[in-house]
Amino acid sequence: MMSNQQSAISNQQCSQAHRSGFVNIVGNPNVGKSTLMNALVGERLSIITSKAQTTRHRIMGIVNGEDFQMVYSDTPGVLSPNYRLQEKMLEFSRSALVDADVLLYVTEPQDTVDRNPEFLEKVKHMAAAGTRVFLIINKIDLTTQETLESLVSFWHSQLPEAEIFPISAQERFGVAQLFDAIKEALPVGPPFFPKDQLTDKSERFFVNEIIREKILLNYDKEIPYSVEVEVESFKEEDKLIRIEAVIYCERDSQKGIIIGKAGSALKRVGSQARKDIEDFFQKQVFLQLFVKVDRDWRSNTGRLRHYGYDLT
Repeated sequence: MMSNQQSAISNQQCSQAHRSGFVNIVGNPNVGKSTLMNALVGERLSIITSKAQTTRHRIMGIVNGEDFQMVYSDTPGVLSPNYRLQEKMLEFSRSALVDADVLLYVTEPQDTVDRNPEFLEKVKHMAAAGTRVFLIINKIDLTTQETLESLVSFWHSQLPEAEIFPISAQERFGVAQLFDAIKEALPVGPPFFPKDQLTDKSERFFVNEIIREKILLNYDKEIPYSVEVEVESFKEEDKLIRIEAVIYCERDSQKGIIIGKAGSALKRVGSQARKDIEDFFQKQVFLQLFVKVDRDWRSNTGRLRHYGYDLT
């Protein structure tokens, strides 16, 4: 029979063997942060489009193993805010600099240091202070070996303390090696979340995001950026999930565009979203979409808090 002292030593050894930490992904818009997050987590948690500002929230994806837990965070692209919503998005990005055990600063071949020099300076300070910073050069499948060597040299001069990883998140090139390096960089400690937890977000959140992704893909100009989605009803039955969701826009004219002639545009969005929601939940879905006007919600602090744009 194990003594109390032996039991304590055994528990201590187990704790020392386990690694756990927050791995936060930051960078400019459209550098591939969400694609990288999904590749590292192995699940499609973040929506992906070619448009800037696709990611609006800080989204956690949790990867568990017997001896580790990686808590990834995807964040909005760093930008100079023009209205209150963008200010909130920037707050999400800045918050990722506070609690990171490992920081992934993602760039791509066309990225430049003058896009957001103030944010980059904060990353430099973190690296100099001892935070493990991995400089990710993404989309290397779209450049030449000569250009890549130049980029590695350039970023090494900008962030000498950072470890540089050239990858292609889309093609999964270099992702496995990055994953292993992150695991080794995690501090020793117990898990922060239950081992069977995948994310900190609710089912309704992912339904909202899937619908918003289809809006980003189907509409141009200002429409996708003026829209917020809210699930009003989520009822799960044995073989079916019944969902009612509202698409909010800022103007009556936008409402007409979203609905389309005889409801054709809204039906297209609903059909595409329903298929992805069914894939996500592995269950048949009945989806009803409605469109309402919420005037100037992007600049209204109370409405932004209602839609979840708050750090608390």
